[in-house]
Order: sequence, then C-alpha cells, then structure tokens
Amino acid sequence: MPADRDGRPSGVPWVLWAPAAIAVAFLALPLVALVSRVPWPDLLEILAAPEIGTSLSLSLVSASLATAASLVLGIPLAWVLARSGAWPVVPRRLLRAIVTVPLVLPPVVGGIALLLLLGRRGALGQYLDSWFDIQLPFTLPAVVIAQAFVAMPFLVLSVEGALRGADRRFEDAASTLGASPWLIFRRITLPLIAPGVAAGAVLCFARALGEFGATITFAGNFPGVTQTMPISAYLALQTNPEAAYVISLVLLIVSIGVLVSLRDRWVSGVSA
Repeated sequence: MPADRDGRPSGVPWVLWAPAAIAVAFLALPLVALVSRVPWPDLLEILAAPEIGTSLSLSLVSASLATAASLVLGIPLAWVLARSGAWPVVPRRLLRAIVTVPLVLPPVVGGIALLLLLGRRGALGQYLDSWFDIQLPFTLPAVVIAQAFVAMPFLVLSVEGALRGADRRFEDAASTLGASPWLIFRRITLPLIAPGVAAGAVLCFARALGEFGATITFAGNFPGVTQTMPISAYLALQTNPEAAYVISLVLLIVSIGVLVSLRDRWVSGVSA
C-alpha cells in the first residue's frame, strides 16, 4: 500500500485512484502533445529568428518591469492587508476583493477596463493626453501596466501570507527599544519575509510573462513594440505552427522553472 514520507498508509480509497489518474492525464497529455510536436532539429534555428528574438526580449523586459512595479506597490499593499484585522468588516472585505479580483477576472475584461481608464478618451487618460501629452495605449508602458494589473495580486497574496506568518515579537522588541516603524520594516520585517517576497516575485514574473488577453486589448499587437511571446505564439499558430510550438515550449519551460523554484514555499506542506 502506498505510504507518505512519514511511513503512514496514504489512506486514499481505491475508488478515487481512477478519477485521479484521469485528472493527471487531462492535465499532462496536452503538454505531452505540445512537446511531441516541437521540431527539435530546427529548434535553435527557429529561436534565432529575428521576430522571435524580438518578442522574447520584449517579454523579458516588460515582465521584469511589471515585477519591479509590483514589488514597489505590492509590498506596502500586502502590509496593509496583513495589518487590517482590526478594520471594520466592510472596508476590509472590499479591499481584499479589489486585490483578488484580477485573479478571477477574464484578462480581456481587465484590458478593456484599463483602456477605459487610461485610453486617450478614458477617465484618466484624457487628462494625461491633454495636460502632459502622454498616450499610454499601444505602447511598451501599456504592456507593463497590463501585465502588472494581472500579476500583482500573486505577489501581494504571497507577501501577505509571509507577513501573517512572521513572528511579530521581534517587531515589538525593536519598537520597545525605540526603533522607528520604517527602521523596523527595513531591518527586521523585510528580512523575515524575504522568502515570501522572492516567491511572490517569481510567481508575478511568470504570470506577467504569460499574459495575453489584457495585453493585446490594452497594448495591441505591434511587432517590436507590444508583441510579446504569447501574442507572437498565437499569431504564429496561423501562419507558422512550428514557430508557435517552439515559443510555447519556451513559455512551458519558464513555467516549470517557476514551479520548481517555488517548491514548498507557495503552497506550504506540499512537496514533490
């Protein structure tokens, strides 16, 4: 009988093994099909194509900028969420709903919302255009904004979990000794939650790298400007399927790398 790592019987009823196996096949077989169709002899040649290199570099740059923006804005937001236990119920739940809604919102809807806010005729975009001559849609900053919109909640939730799990007695002791809140945050809290911040940043980067719907809606599809790897894969599937398979393989490898790096951190108590 299968046993867990403590030597105890797994206790999984035999009737659950069949649907569990079907579920594993349902999740794994599409990826196996993708890998099996990759033109391995021509892999390096396809990856060296200028258009793929451009979309790859654009995706890496935009995802890195989106992750950096999420770190700057997301860590303070996670702090507020973690310390909101004494708030009234309504504002606390409303704030959490605002943070988590991009996780379940269709990305295209997020792109439309960004367009209505920051477009040339948007609620805020019209003033950016008329007062500062700033037009965000269909530019690289639009790609970064769209990616940060969908990816930041992953970082916020990860950091919030780390903050809730941190031992606050160290902060209390430092406060008793006269340390300022900012000094306590830099010298005590931030080192304590560093693993959670790192896990959230990696997850945020991976989500930003794979973003498609909000990006193509808000930033469009301009080669060399806003055409990221997921958009490039979608377009290549219609004209050059082998290139689409190779781009998809690169994104798959990045995703697997993220999961390996997050082992035992994102989901506590789960191990491979």
